[in-house]
This record gives sequence, structure tokens and C-alpha cells, in this order.
Amino acid sequence: MREETIQLPGAGRAYRPDPSGAPQPGDLTPELIETDWWSDDAVARAGIPVVDVPFVSVGGGIGSFVTVDYLRICGVPTSAIKVLTQLEHPWESYEYLTRVSQIPRKERLRSDSASCPDNIWGFPSYAVREAFADKSFRSLWQVLVEPIFADYYTPKAGHAFETMEKEYRRISYPETVVKGQVRMVRRRIGGGYYTILTPPEKSSRTRRIAYRSKYVHIAVGYPGLKFLPDLQEYRERHRDYGSVVNAYEPHEQIYQRLHAAPGTVLVRGGGIVASRVLQRLIDDRDARGLQTQILHVFRTFVTGSHGPNIWMRRRGGDGWAYQGFNYPKSVWGGQLKARVRKLEGKDRADLYKVFGGTNTPIRRNWQEQMRRGRREGWYRPFQGEIIAMEPHGSGQVRVELKTEHGPQHVTVIGVVDCTGLEADISEHRVLDDLLQHGGAGRNPVDRLDVDRTFEVRGTRSEPGRMYASGTATLGGYFPGVDTFLGLQIAAQEIADDLTRQKFCRRLGPLRSTSQWWKWARGKQI
Repeated sequence: MREETIQLPGAGRAYRPDPSGAPQPGDLTPELIETDWWSDDAVARAGIPVVDVPFVSVGGGIGSFVTVDYLRICGVPTSAIKVLTQLEHPWESYEYLTRVSQIPRKERLRSDSASCPDNIWGFPSYAVREAFADKSFRSLWQVLVEPIFADYYTPKAGHAFETMEKEYRRISYPETVVKGQVRMVRRRIGGGYYTILTPPEKSSRTRRIAYRSKYVHIAVGYPGLKFLPDLQEYRERHRDYGSVVNAYEPHEQIYQRLHAAPGTVLVRGGGIVASRVLQRLIDDRDARGLQTQILHVFRTFVTGSHGPNIWMRRRGGDGWAYQGFNYPKSVWGGQLKARVRKLEGKDRADLYKVFGGTNTPIRRNWQEQMRRGRREGWYRPFQGEIIAMEPHGSGQVRVELKTEHGPQHVTVIGVVDCTGLEADISEHRVLDDLLQHGGAGRNPVDRLDVDRTFEVRGTRSEPGRMYASGTATLGGYFPGVDTFLGLQIAAQEIADDLTRQKFCRRLGPLRSTSQWWKWARGKQI
């Protein structure tokens, strides 16, 4: 069976050389492809033009954006930075994921009020800015009484993207961007790195461009999103890509079918994406007077609070594990952050299993919707697993389920899989090449191994350094890497290390205060 992976904006599969074996002018040669350390002479013999720049960031998403933001605030000019990317703007890939998983701009993200990618100081927070914009104290009151008397405050997706765009322009981020697809990063004999970019077609006279730098930052985001084997098998065998879908791919056709005629839909998963899909289904049902029936299958059905001890228990019930954010708040600046920082190997991996896992926040409107659905009988959650799926005429799918009450067969108009399985890091061409030729290794949870400063272990090319941030580094000394605040903390650690390398100025109290005033006034830097 062919393995199927959804490719996200800006992501790419592992590099494979041209099968013809004939390099084009200014292209990679077999000598370069097979060599771990490159000399300047070897690059010159390949005819690849070289651009010298001190700092290169690969990816161009929010991870690149917050890192460049820190460096600009620390005094690094745009001429010393190049961001190599296929994205039109840093939030493009993230906005795609939120939109297709039913979090459009007007809906709220799962992020803390002070976790602001556009504002490294976190003040004024999203809640404060929303209060001023709306001329209402509602968001401030919510932050004051959360989570006892109100749900956690979270910003609207559109607000986050709009404020990032303002900072994007304030720091002159577009001046750092070079469009194209990065193929690989190789260590350079003599120090530093070569980053190979394939420019857009017809925009360059050469097949590749080599960026020679002292520092490289890898922030490529998600390698891709895989289907579970049963979904892969169904789609491969029946060529039906509209009825059995992953929640992270466009699937508006499922809702349109339910608008056109009554039907049953099967939702699988217990995370925030499942919550959002259910909310969309129920909102449509209420607004349009639909007769939609919802079956919700959990792999693990949580019936109450659970955890290894009283200090690490998570609320739960009706199938769900509840948690305000992706991780407990202490992973960003409390006891768990300090504890993980000291752990190695299996001990660190075991702790990740304890505080990780699938969960969703408690939100009162979701709870009311599902209670009403269970009471009225049109929302039926249960524990089970999908055994097989077959087409069943008129665009429907016959699903065989294994449940605690024995085998069951249901006919649905669609299956929405919300498990959100992430592809292995080797699915991304740049990460795969780093594992094969760059000296990089895997951490205890099989992601990219980085140290406490987010330097990628095994890749050093003195005096150069290679750093990485984002989801590819999950399992390292700092949890919560794939969050707004996590990306900012990683960027701060990287900037601090670069300060020690004399690349940028130290962000001390005086500089931080003066730079905050510039940010508050929207002054260009």
C-alpha cells in the first residue's frame, strides 16, 4: 500500500537526485550530493553561484519570523539575515491549518493572552489590546477570573495574524526574504554552512543558489500529516478522496452534503480539532435546522480525572481529556520546565508521555452543545476503532466498527479523522538530509536532537552554529516548542547564544525598554 502524506504549504519531501543523472548548469553534482562536508572549490566546480550572508533561516514560517524579530530588536540589520522560504508570509502555513480545521479568523485559537508572536514582551497582551479595540472590559475580566469563573481567554485567529503583519512590516521582514525551495544544508570546510536554494522557475539563470553563512536556523514546521492505515487503504483502493478525509485537509464538501440532505457523519479523535469539527457540525445544525446525526469514536474513552498522581491529574469526562492549553502552563516557565531541562534519555521521554497526550480545553459552549446532543440523541460518543470501510452507494460509506458492545456497522456520508498524526521528520527533505549528511541525530522521542540553546547537536561547523526551533524539536529540553510562546522562548535562547558569539547585541534592561517604546509607537527598525 502506498503511504499517503498531506503536504503543507512550504513543506517538501526528502530530496532525491534527478534520475537522469545529468546535472543542469549551476546544479548539484554527484560529488556534492554524496559529500557531507563541502569545500568552496567543489561548489565552484558545480557552477553554483554563492551568496554570502551571516545568518540564514530556513522555513519562513512563524518560527523564522519570531527569531528574526528577536535579532532585529537585538540590532542585527536586514542585510545580515536571509529567510529562505516558499511562503508568501510567515503565518501562511499556520493559517491554512487553522482554517481547514474549522478555526477561521473570527474564531479563537488555543493560545495564552500574553503569547504574542508580534510582541516579545507580551505586554500589552492580546486581551488588553482586544479590550481597547472593542471598548469593553469583557476580555480583561475573563483574564482576571480564568479559569475558575470563566474559560481561559484565547485570542481570535484574525487578531493574531493582523498583529503579526504589523510587526512583519515594522521590522522590515520582507527585506530578508528570498523565495525558493531549500534542498539541503551542508557543513562547509573552513567553517559555517552552505544552504542550497532552488529559486522559482524563470526567475534565475541557474538551477541552484548557495547561501554561505556562519549561522543557520531551521524552522520548517510540520513535515506533513499522515493518515491512519485504514484511511490510507480506503482512499488507495476506492479513489474516494471526498468522503473519508483528514481534518487538516480541505473538507468543506462534508458540510455541504449535510446542508443538502439529512445524513450521519462519523468523527474520530479527542483533541481540539475534533472539538472544532463538532462545533462546526452543531452550529450548522442549529443555524440551518438540519437533522445531522453525529457519531463520535474515541480510541481512549476518558470517564473522569486521570493522571499518575494528585499533582499531575487532568480533568476528563464523556470521552475527553481536558486541559486549558497544549501542555500544563508550568512547561513554559515553572516546575515542569525546570524538571525537563535536567532529564536525559528515557526519563525525559517518559515525562513527555505523562504531561502530553491528546486533550482539548474546556469551553462552556462546547460542553452545552454536546450535553444537548447526548440528551436529544443526535450526538453519540463511544469508544471503539474502525475495522474497515467500503463505499455504499450514493456517495455514502459503510463503516465496520469494533466497540465495547461488539462489532457494529454504520452508514455515513463521511468520515472526518481528527487524529492529526504528524509525519516523521525524515519526510521533510531538509531534515532528512541533515540526518543523513549533516551530523544531526534524533532525541528520545525521535525528533531533531537539540541542546538547551536549540543548537542542533552534531552539526557544528566551527565557528558556525546551526539552530532549530518548532515542532521538529519536540522532545528536547524545553517542552511546548510548537506554540507561540514556545517559539518565542526558543528564539530568545538562540538570540542569547548568538549574543555570546558576538553576532548581536545583548537585550538588557535599557535596550529592552527602548525597543519596547519603539514597538509601542510602531516605529520602524
